[in-house]
Amino acid sequence: MVAEVEARYRRVLLKLSGEELSGEAGSGIDAAVLERTAAEIAQLLAIGVQVGLVVGGGNLFRGAALQAAGMDRITGDQMGMLATLMNALALRDALERKGLPAELMSALAVAGIAEPYDRRRAVAYLAAGRVVLFAAGTGNPLFTTDSAACLRAVEVGAEVVLKATKVDGVYSADPLIHRDAELYARLTYDQVLDGKLGVMDLAAICLCRDHGIPIRVFRMAKSGALLNIALGGSEGTLVGGD
Repeated sequence: MVAEVEARYRRVLLKLSGEELSGEAGSGIDAAVLERTAAEIAQLLAIGVQVGLVVGGGNLFRGAALQAAGMDRITGDQMGMLATLMNALALRDALERKGLPAELMSALAVAGIAEPYDRRRAVAYLAAGRVVLFAAGTGNPLFTTDSAACLRAVEVGAEVVLKATKVDGVYSADPLIHRDAELYARLTYDQVLDGKLGVMDLAAICLCRDHGIPIRVFRMAKSGALLNIALGGSEGTLVGGD
């Protein structure tokens, strides 16, 4: 049953880092984090918000060290794409165990595990109230999952990209190192690019800027933050937008 509240957004694209799924361990997948994430997404579905989701793979594989040791960059990126698929499978399972309808689409062909990404089908799933998990990035090496998230947001008509992080938003410096770092409430796309603030990579920011899709950076571990954003709250930092 949809609650009698007015959601700020009709369709969102949630971007989770792989590290977000590892919890305090810093690697692997934390079952409690999966459970909490599914519960937060359930709150959005309950008020009629359509949810697309892209997850990274850094909790399972990071190719930087192997590439430094001589691994081919393309091979490393392909391994990273497979790691995102594993995370997406875990998230789909967590959602389905809560009785939430979810579909897994992959930019790489993995018959029997996920269906191939198809924009029109993805839009139909979202319109039907199903969570759509987009795995394997863009399907191409050299592109981050941040870029994949912004690309999918453009393709499926998401109204905002919700970038989950381990801190409260975008700061003037690393708040874990600099205690006097300033938390920005709002930034333009160009301020992010010119200041090299590290919200997302250049391609991702430019995609959202060129298509007018705002990015909200927030702390996913804060209980209720996702729902508050969906209802129009000012969690974290807003990049772009009205």
